[in-house]
Amino acid sequence: MTSHPSRPVADLFAADGRLKAIPRKPARREALLAHLTATLFDTDRSYRESEVNEALLTVHEDFSALRRYLVIGGFLARTKDGAAYHRQQQPGSPGGAIPAVA
Repeated sequence: MTSHPSRPVADLFAADGRLKAIPRKPARREALLAHLTATLFDTDRSYRESEVNEALLTVHEDFSALRRYLVIGGFLARTKDGAAYHRQQQPGSPGGAIPAVA
């Protein structure tokens, strides 16, 4: 076995609810990003960058890396000027795999 896509993301968090580390394995990181998107961001709302940063800081100090992964992975979309973010729709992915970004 090379991966465990069905493993829950709960084991990535410490007892205080903060992320222990950002996973290096793409499948684990994708599962984490999907979880963070679902729990931190509403679908019908636009967020300022500072709001995205504040939300991500509640789980990990490296909010900029998480924000970048969320945008690159297609979980959050950013306006061209970088002023606003919004949650992306992920068709065909409820509980399923998210396509990898090369």
